[in-house]
Amino acid sequence: MTNIKYGIIGGSGFYHPDLLKDVREIQLETPYGEIKPLIGWLDKLEVAFLPRHGQDHSVLPHQVNYRANIWGLHSLGVEKIIATTAVGSFKPELPPGSMMIADQFLDFTKNRVATFYEQGDVQKAHIDITEPYCPALRVFLGKAAAKINLPVQIGGCYVCAEGPRYETAAEIRMFRMLGGTVVGMTGIPEVVLARELGICYANLSTVTNWAAGISVEPLNHTEVVQIMSLNKDKLRRLIGNFLLEVNDELKCGCRR
Repeated sequence: MTNIKYGIIGGSGFYHPDLLKDVREIQLETPYGEIKPLIGWLDKLEVAFLPRHGQDHSVLPHQVNYRANIWGLHSLGVEKIIATTAVGSFKPELPPGSMMIADQFLDFTKNRVATFYEQGDVQKAHIDITEPYCPALRVFLGKAAAKINLPVQIGGCYVCAEGPRYETAAEIRMFRMLGGTVVGMTGIPEVVLARELGICYANLSTVTNWAAGISVEPLNHTEVVQIMSLNKDKLRRLIGNFLLEVNDELKCGCRR
């Protein structure tokens, strides 16, 4: 096992770890398939970067091998993951271009394997996920954003839809009634799998569009890529600052 403690999962529009130096790609076999993370350096910190959709965005949300990705990062020694996601917003205070650090989720996926426990230990399989995103990482992300004067909403509920289609206006109304803040297609089961392996996991969502029924235009992926392209610099600065400031000894219950 290596000693790469930090991992970044890049979502739509964030395919290359430009904040890292001396980047190399490795091939890593897992019980769930092969992954190809990129390993690089931020000052004296070695970091693993995994583009969730591949470097050419050839993997759709329902096709992502979530178990291979999380298992592979864990096998490298990763203890803390920052995962970026592109999301649609249905809250006026979160317009396109804004960012949010999620603290809760609603799971509306349908066909994904959401656990490493296919059989066996009942006590281990029934994990507590009352607080799904690492509270300590969330605090450090908030501090990192404040340090570079980057407005980020601290807290919010990430709704995960199955995809790859966009949602209906009726679904968005339902998500709002249930307390959702933003909607995406990739946050689940990543966060659950990370908790099963005792990895601290934080979600950093970038709003790329208004959700269905709010947007005056038909939803399309081109809009997502355009907004993410405009925000890549902010993401790099925020994540880079976070990695340099975060404390290794986090006071949280994720590893339990």
